[in-house]
Amino acid sequence: MDAQGRGRADDIDPADQWVLNPSTGEYELRLSPSAPQSGVPRPRRAGAAASGGGGRTATTAAAPDTREIPEVVPGPRRRRGAPEEDPLPGRRGGRSKAKPKKKSTGKRILMWTGGTLAFVLVGVSTAGYLYYQHLNDNIDKIPDDGASTGGFSKDRAINLLVIGTDKRTGAGNEKYGDSGSVGHADTTILLHVSKDRTNATAMSIPRDMIVDIPDCETTQADGSKENIQGTTDVRFNTSLGQYGRTPSCTMRTVTELTGIVPDHFMVADFNAVKTLSTAIGGVKVCLEKDIKDEKSKLDLTKGEHVIQGETALSFLRTRYSVGLGSDLSRIKLQQQFLSSMIRQMKSEDTLTSPKKVLSLAEAATDALSVDDNLGDIKKLASLGQEVGKVSTKNITFTTVPVVDNTDGATVLPTPGKAEQLFETIKNDISLTEVKKKAKAKEAAKLKGSRADASEVRVNVYNGGAVAGSAQDTLNWMQNDVGVTKSSQLGNADETLSKTTLAYDPDQADQARKLADLMGLSASALKPGKGNSETNAQGLPAMVLTLGKDFKGAGVPLSGSSAADLDVDKSTADKKTCAS
Repeated sequence: MDAQGRGRADDIDPADQWVLNPSTGEYELRLSPSAPQSGVPRPRRAGAAASGGGGRTATTAAAPDTREIPEVVPGPRRRRGAPEEDPLPGRRGGRSKAKPKKKSTGKRILMWTGGTLAFVLVGVSTAGYLYYQHLNDNIDKIPDDGASTGGFSKDRAINLLVIGTDKRTGAGNEKYGDSGSVGHADTTILLHVSKDRTNATAMSIPRDMIVDIPDCETTQADGSKENIQGTTDVRFNTSLGQYGRTPSCTMRTVTELTGIVPDHFMVADFNAVKTLSTAIGGVKVCLEKDIKDEKSKLDLTKGEHVIQGETALSFLRTRYSVGLGSDLSRIKLQQQFLSSMIRQMKSEDTLTSPKKVLSLAEAATDALSVDDNLGDIKKLASLGQEVGKVSTKNITFTTVPVVDNTDGATVLPTPGKAEQLFETIKNDISLTEVKKKAKAKEAAKLKGSRADASEVRVNVYNGGAVAGSAQDTLNWMQNDVGVTKSSQLGNADETLSKTTLAYDPDQADQARKLADLMGLSASALKPGKGNSETNAQGLPAMVLTLGKDFKGAGVPLSGSSAADLDVDKSTADKKTCAS
C-alpha cells in the first residue's frame, strides 16, 4: 500500500509484500526492489499453498506452485554501504535504528500462527483465495436463534460453549451402538477466557446433571421457526437433540443454569475427535494401569501413549474402566486428554509448521459445526488468536460441583458451591494465580494513611443487595462507627454482583478507613479521577454501591480471590495419568 502511494506498486498486490521477520516474529512490509536491484528474488506468496490436511486439495484457476513453502521468508538484502539497522524501504530518514529486543519464543510462535492464518489461509493470490473459500465452504453453520451475545469482542471476556455429541454418524461409528442417537449433549464445556487474556477456565457440565431446560425457539431445516417447550428436572444432555432441540437450546440451558450468556458455540461429533487428533500428529496420554474396555473398545497398556483417530475416540468414551466408572470419571479423562491436546497444539513443533497448521484448519473447518455468527474462517482465526494468548499454566479445568441424586443415576448441582463457581466465572475471576505484580498493586490500595471516621464522606446506593440494605448501612455508619458525613440515595442505576467503593485519588485515606470499617477487600476499591460525586452539603463524596454479595452492615465481605474456591481443578500444563 505504501508502494502504491509512491507510484512503485505496478501490479504488485499489497498483501504479497508482508513477510515474517524471523528476529521479531512480526510481519513487516517489504517492498519490491527498484529496477537496478531486480536480481533480488521476491518472497514467494504465502497464499500459493492450496493443499491442506486430510488429503484435500483446493481447485485453483491456475496451476498451483508445488514447491515447498519456506517456514521463514528471508528479508531483502541490505543496500551496499547501508548501516546494519537500515530502515525498511519506504520509511523516511536514514538514521540507524537500535536493534530491537528479541521477543520470546512463545510470542514469536503466537505471531507466526496468527500470520499463518491471516496470510497463508486468507492470502489474496488466486490459490490462496480459493483455498480460503474452500475452508469457508467446509464450515457447517447452525443458527444461534438469538441465544448468544451475538459474537465475541476483543475488548471483553469470551465465553465459548463446546458441545460434544454422541451422534454415531460417520464411517465406522455405528459399531459403538445406539446408531439411532439424535445426538445429545454428551460432553459440554463452557470455556471462559478472561478479558485481559491472562487466564481461562474450562468448566465441564455433567451430562447427567438435573437442570431446567427453558423454552427454545429453533430454526428448522426448512427455515421455519419452531418454539420447543421447555422441561424441568431433566438431564442436561437432553438440551440437545431431544424433541428437535438445536445447540441454541443447550446455550439457553447454560444461561439458565449459570447466568452466563455464551458468545458462541461449537459442536463436535465422533469424527471431529478422530480428525483433529490426527491432524496434530496424535495426543500424548498416560495410564497408571492397563485398560481394556469392551464398551469403548480401548485397549492400552500402562504408561504413556500417543493416540489419534479411533484410539483417541475410544479413550474419550471410556468410563467403566477408570475411577468409579461414572460419567464424572470420564470427565476427568476428557480433561486430561484436552490438556495434552492444548499443549501439543501450542507447541513449537505444531505452530511453526505450516503443514500442520493447514491440516488443523482443514480438519477443524470440516469436523466442527459452529453458530452462524462464527461461520467464517477470518472470525475463527481471530477467535483462535484470542484464546491462544493464554498460557497453558493459566488454563484451568474444573467441573460443576455435584451431589448424588436420590435415584442413584443422576446428580444435582451442589447448593452454594455451584453458584459460587458460576459467580467466579461470571465476574471474570481467575482460578489460577496470575499476574503477581497486579495482585501486589491491588493490595497496595489498602496500604497508607487512614482518615478519621468523622471525615469520611460517602453516598450509599443499593445495587443489588436485599431491599433496605442502603438505609440499614447508613444507620450503622452514623450511629455505630461515626461516619456521620454519609447519605443514602436509593437504588443504583445498575445491578452489581460485587460491592464497590469508587473514589477520587485524593480520597484514598477515606476509602481505606471505610474499607477497614466495612471489611471491604482491595478489589472492591475503585480509584479514579472523577469517581466521586457531590453530597447533600455540596462537597465531594465517595460512592458506595452495595452489590449482591452484601451481607449486612458491618459484616466483612470476602475478597475476589478464587484460591479458596472448593472445586476440583487442574491446569493444562500439568501432566496426569488416568487411574
